[in-house]
Amino acid sequence: MKLKITIATFAGLALIALFANTCFAAFTEGEDYLVLEKTIPNAQNTLVKVFSYDCSFCYKYDKTVMPSVVPNLPAGLTFRPFHLKTRAKYGVQGSELFAVLLVKDQESGLSDRELYSEKSLMKKALATYYQAYHVKKERWDAGPDTYLKTGLNAVGMSKAEFDTAKNSPKVKALLDEWDVSYEIAKIRGVPSFVVNGKYLIINKSIKSVDSMLELINELSKK
Repeated sequence: MKLKITIATFAGLALIALFANTCFAAFTEGEDYLVLEKTIPNAQNTLVKVFSYDCSFCYKYDKTVMPSVVPNLPAGLTFRPFHLKTRAKYGVQGSELFAVLLVKDQESGLSDRELYSEKSLMKKALATYYQAYHVKKERWDAGPDTYLKTGLNAVGMSKAEFDTAKNSPKVKALLDEWDVSYEIAKIRGVPSFVVNGKYLIINKSIKSVDSMLELINELSKK
């Protein structure tokens, strides 16, 4: 009788362990993330977000998901937004403006965790473009200067100041880094999230802010 109880007990424990492993299985390559054939240079210990101002899913993520994800990223992981210049009508102008504002945010002492705060110039301009494009259906048919005016007004910057800033070495270097965005976006569109320059998150596997943070945390350790 004692032997039967022991066997039953071990069988029960085995079932519990199997159930636990099923419920809390590790994230899976091909289902939750892809391994990039060509990695992003100098992107170890980062979460890169590739986005475009005209992308409706980027707008939704930036409105509801990223403001909770970015401040709670794993320690040692840096958030880096990359704007995709090849998608939208004014993608080049958008990239130049966002790069200028990101550099200004950094020079003012703003950390990467604060890029969704009200302190961020980049956040102010991007939120304005999202509202104009996706809600008000603005298309800036008068040309690129009209497009730029929307963002510049949002942050109180003159066109002359912008023209000078976009030619700075820091901004040019940032724009050069962002050129990799096209190759990443070709794989699964935008927004794209890449951990450590190598692991591309499959967005449909994201069920909540917590699940995204868990996946990012696991990939950051690879």
